[in-house]
Amino acid sequence: MNQSLNFDNITIPQEFTDTFAEQKAYFREHRNPSYQERVADLKALHRMLVENREALIEAVNNDYGCRSRFETIFTELLLNQEGILDTIKHLKKWMKPQKRSLDPTQYPLAKARVIPQPLGVVGIVVPWNFPISMAFAPLSGIFAAGNTAMIKMSENSNHLARLFKELAPRYFAAGKLTFFEDGNGRGPAFTKLPFDHLFFTGSPATAKSVMANCAHNLTPVTLELGGKSPAVVDANYNLTKAAERIMWVKMLNAGQICTNVDYLFLPEGKEEAFVEEARRICNARYPDINNGDYTAVIDQRSYDRLQETLEDARSKGARIINLFEGQQPDASRRIFPPHVVLGATDDMLVMQREVFGPLLPVKTYRDRSQVVDYIDAGHRPLAFYVYTDDKKLADWYIDNTMSGGVTVNDGLIHAGVHSLPFGGVGNSGMGHYHGYEGFTTFSKMRPVFYQGPIRALNMLMPPYAGKPTKLLNMMLKMKS
Repeated sequence: MNQSLNFDNITIPQEFTDTFAEQKAYFREHRNPSYQERVADLKALHRMLVENREALIEAVNNDYGCRSRFETIFTELLLNQEGILDTIKHLKKWMKPQKRSLDPTQYPLAKARVIPQPLGVVGIVVPWNFPISMAFAPLSGIFAAGNTAMIKMSENSNHLARLFKELAPRYFAAGKLTFFEDGNGRGPAFTKLPFDHLFFTGSPATAKSVMANCAHNLTPVTLELGGKSPAVVDANYNLTKAAERIMWVKMLNAGQICTNVDYLFLPEGKEEAFVEEARRICNARYPDINNGDYTAVIDQRSYDRLQETLEDARSKGARIINLFEGQQPDASRRIFPPHVVLGATDDMLVMQREVFGPLLPVKTYRDRSQVVDYIDAGHRPLAFYVYTDDKKLADWYIDNTMSGGVTVNDGLIHAGVHSLPFGGVGNSGMGHYHGYEGFTTFSKMRPVFYQGPIRALNMLMPPYAGKPTKLLNMMLKMKS
């Protein structure tokens, strides 16, 4: 009988609570996995990707309706295989206790260390846009740190979720790793579990509910959100090069990327030249938008939202340019061509919410301060992209804005560099993962003090009159 528990009007399915109890028990029996055990877990993750490549590609394609095979291999499989191998390469160093300095006059012959230790059971809430990557990228850090993991997939990733549920037991005990499908409001129930850490990727609006659920158990969270990530092109930068790199990321996964170029600042007067370059680039790269190289919009609701966003901008005076005017996209497969929105204003939906699709609103500027003032007036974005050959100008933009991450003279790249931490700030998220920062996020960096044979503190014991007070005053004078 599939019973369930109810906390604060949120019904928690019994499979969640049973698995959580199983993972807690497993963790107690494997509280501090050795380096060799962690490497074995990471290698099993790597094998899971390599040995099931075709099935994974097919599952993601079935969930999307049309997901570019090349993009799945590149953004989901290759990058995560590289990330896991990079983690294995550095893990021994990361696991070593860190020595910390002590004042020998106050702590003679004592020692201080920071010891990385596993947290326990970690929950992951996976979005649909990069469902393999957003499961395995945090998972590699979670396993490197020695934890167990429960993973809830998106309701738009049911084919992949079912495949993961089938594959995981071949590589891991259920106490180590378990996948779950979504649907019927199971998301809030999952985030209500008393995890030792929760990793969530999604929208800022949903993140607020997730944090509220986690607060019930004081569960620490890492939030990877989104927002409106801007790009700015310097007047002296090669416009062809800028268009090539901006349109690459704008069309990748049909623009359904949280770190995408959400809107673009161009120098006043450069709009038409940019549009012509973008049109040429798009049609050269995708001579047939229906041939499977160009990814579909994930579902009809998202497709309709993009149409609504364009119509709203058009009705409010924007000039809408379909970069594939000579091609007829297959609407039945939700193939949505890239559009440039010229004359975008703040009263338009396209500038009020994250685009999350192949729409590129363009704003113009005369002075760099206009760009910074506009960005600072809104929420802090997940990414910021600066296109300039002037290092001082790039540094000025970086120094005068705040975002989760930055790529100079390209788009998206910083998010795929394994040695760089990835994470938002403010409305675009909190906490980091990838590489060493992922290891520390999912570890308790536990401070430990080892007292030496001589306890200098004894000289400061009460009664305080006399020598303790004189010694304290002398210490104050030395530190003044």
